[in-house]
Amino acid sequence: MLTQAAEVFTKPNVDYHALAPELVLVGFVIVLALVDSWKLERARAVMPALAGVGLLAVLVPLVTLAADDAPRVLLGGGYVVDSMALVLKALFVIAAYVVVLLSTNYMAEGDYWESEYYTLLLSSVLGMLVMASSRDLIGIFVAFELLSIPSYMLGSWRKGDLKSNEAGLKYYLMGVFATGILLYGMSLAYGLGGSTNLEVIGERIAAMGSDGVPVVTLALLFVIIGFGFKVSAVPFHMWAPDTYEGAPTPVTAFLAVSSKAAGFVALIAVTYFAFIVRTDVIQPAFFVLSAASMTVGNLIAIRQTNVIRMLAYSGIAQAGFMLAPFAVAGSNPEQSLQAVVTYLVIYAAMNLGAFASIIAISRRTRSAELSDLGGLFTYMPGLTTVFTLFLASLIGIPPLGGWWAKFGVFASLVNANTALGWALAIIMALNTAIAAYYYLAVARAMWLDDVPEGADVSPMRTPVSLGFALVVTLVATVLFGVLPQVVNDATSFGVVASGG
Repeated sequence: MLTQAAEVFTKPNVDYHALAPELVLVGFVIVLALVDSWKLERARAVMPALAGVGLLAVLVPLVTLAADDAPRVLLGGGYVVDSMALVLKALFVIAAYVVVLLSTNYMAEGDYWESEYYTLLLSSVLGMLVMASSRDLIGIFVAFELLSIPSYMLGSWRKGDLKSNEAGLKYYLMGVFATGILLYGMSLAYGLGGSTNLEVIGERIAAMGSDGVPVVTLALLFVIIGFGFKVSAVPFHMWAPDTYEGAPTPVTAFLAVSSKAAGFVALIAVTYFAFIVRTDVIQPAFFVLSAASMTVGNLIAIRQTNVIRMLAYSGIAQAGFMLAPFAVAGSNPEQSLQAVVTYLVIYAAMNLGAFASIIAISRRTRSAELSDLGGLFTYMPGLTTVFTLFLASLIGIPPLGGWWAKFGVFASLVNANTALGWALAIIMALNTAIAAYYYLAVARAMWLDDVPEGADVSPMRTPVSLGFALVVTLVATVLFGVLPQVVNDATSFGVVASGG
């Protein structure tokens, strides 16, 4: 029997080059865990450097895979490494590297546990890399949990702060609830398609015609609800403001950019590879989600007096902008997909820059309250100017990157030439004007208000790592606006590789 089993067994053909980014990151996660176990407290000083080197090392196989310029399909179509996956993986890695730069001094000076922090951060990024290539429900769910569980712990990393503990618990409980709904939606999708492969599910749903519409609708809605939590879309946004305010600011930046982007990648996979054939279901669902998110997020952001909470509600509104192209995915698939990915790339640069500015400013003000930013230009002119540029980009003022992100979404809606597309374009224009009000209110306070009585206005030195993060994000934000063709070429995928 053993001889027969040995004859039957065939060694699987594994494309290690395609899996190299994930394997390199796994290796560095193991190294971080071993160094932590070996050196204990003495490892604190080297952990940020190791995490940064690990993330930069992941870029090497990403570059070689991009140079190869050929889609690689693994696991029977369940895992695809194509141009879109490579762009998204590069986005996750570079964004995480900026978060490491933001964390270096913040964590060391705040007396946080550092070793576990960087291990969890890289583990979450690993889930994001897997998510970018997954074309299978099981792969997407495993990736979703791998990126989410470390995020729950990082959200409450300020252990001695009751507000942080509340934030982490709220994030965890809402996440568990959303996971249950997501799994039910996935089980319905599996029942419809008889497979966990997204392409097969899409083919089966297309073959059904008008049959089974209620089940298709339920499956899509439950999946959207599950991922809607991750992207903090209305009405699944309740966790975001408290978690953003209670978590350490670098963690907030990570959740607002990388974690949100991963949720959108999951939505892209499910929508464009499985449910795009049912435009009668996806278009109204995403229309409502997009319009509600951008409107509710902006209206509540106006009333915020804490800049981090304002950025939390701003992030909800920005999620609404990014959800808009999904509402025309069936009518304008290629341009809508490009608009979403372009927005993700530019949003990562300008939002990470905004959080980097807040971290740098808070080193002097010890607060993110709007009232404490009064007259900031008189004693921190450089940081005030940089932060203002990021705020202007978030509004969408040319020639900064934000204008191209919004223009891409607007163009995809208009070119689809559908009633829902035109309606969303109008709602988007109105919400851009609303957003300008509260972003400019922050700029006005920094440039025109008086310095608060008793404020420390002595000169302050920005740490090298934090300064480098500001430079990287500012250069990217300006470059994407002045030379939009750079990001446009990278996100022009044409017909993306399917899992088949």
